[in-house]
Amino acid sequence: MAVNNCTCASSPPLLSSKPHHSNPPRFHPHPNFPKFDRCSFPTVSWRQNLGSLSTSDSRLVRASASASASDSGSDSESREPMLPPYNVLITGSTKGIGYALAKEFLKAGDNVVICSRSAERVNAAVQSLRQDFGEQHVWGTNCDVREGQDVKDLVAFAQKNLKYIDIWINNAGSNAYSYKPLAEASDEDLIEVVTTNTLGLMLCCREAIKMMFNQPRGGHIFNIDGAGSDGRPTPRFAAYGATKRSVVHLTKSLQAELQMQDVKNVAVHNLSPGMVTTDLLMSGATTKQAKFFINVLAEPPEVVAEYLVPNIRSVPANGSMKPTYIRFLTGIKAYSQIFSRFAFGARRNRYVLED
Repeated sequence: MAVNNCTCASSPPLLSSKPHHSNPPRFHPHPNFPKFDRCSFPTVSWRQNLGSLSTSDSRLVRASASASASDSGSDSESREPMLPPYNVLITGSTKGIGYALAKEFLKAGDNVVICSRSAERVNAAVQSLRQDFGEQHVWGTNCDVREGQDVKDLVAFAQKNLKYIDIWINNAGSNAYSYKPLAEASDEDLIEVVTTNTLGLMLCCREAIKMMFNQPRGGHIFNIDGAGSDGRPTPRFAAYGATKRSVVHLTKSLQAELQMQDVKNVAVHNLSPGMVTTDLLMSGATTKQAKFFINVLAEPPEVVAEYLVPNIRSVPANGSMKPTYIRFLTGIKAYSQIFSRFAFGARRNRYVLED
């Protein structure tokens, strides 16, 4: 089953209107309905139910309890400063935007772990990168993010070679190279998309958080969004769009969980590359609308990575653990390029011939 990097990025901002309610209906609860403060819902602390956790998880919980018992205002002082070069792990990084990100991090002097389901592609990518950047800066291993044990093995591989990871980028994604209405999608394609983009992301976030929590330097996790993440419809790849919408929700939920548990050395962010001219995106250039937006909005992986990597590296550099959302293709930029196309014919037939 074909799989590629997450490159069907954020939906082009179509000029559409949404219903507006000047006087939205108000909810009037029953007089006997219990009132809740927004922060009053019961939560289970990592300090409770230790007996139900594994040995490694128990150590994580005890470390949390110990950290919380200390002065919470001194977390930035007790945490080791995160200085370059950084140790970076990128999933789905043997081609496309993942590979381009790896090259940019290596150009900046960082150390990089790449991975993919295909051992053959991993070996080829590692060999190519080592020719340019040396053997002591890049490592690779095969990993199927849909399998929990594979992700755990990926963490072990990274710790063996680099001891710790500062930046973990969840880029692995798939649309099964399928552009068709949902009613025509096969079981295999739907399972491929959902398990890779949703389950795989959850497994990677879980293991990355557990690893980084125990690191003196902490760590930053970046989840790459895609078409549909902003709530716009994604006809012909509805399943993909639904999974990418879930990326933003999962990131927000993880941010809330970390805050709830008073975890101050791990941060989860969103990363939006926009439309990137990879095999995954170009395989869908079969309609007039798709060709138009690819020509107008898409950019090569190298151009996108050249912008994103300095912005990603600035997050640990400034010492802040505040969640961020880094976007390459902003709304203003997209509308400007669309206007230039209509006004001046800019970017016509840039990548594909339009009808």
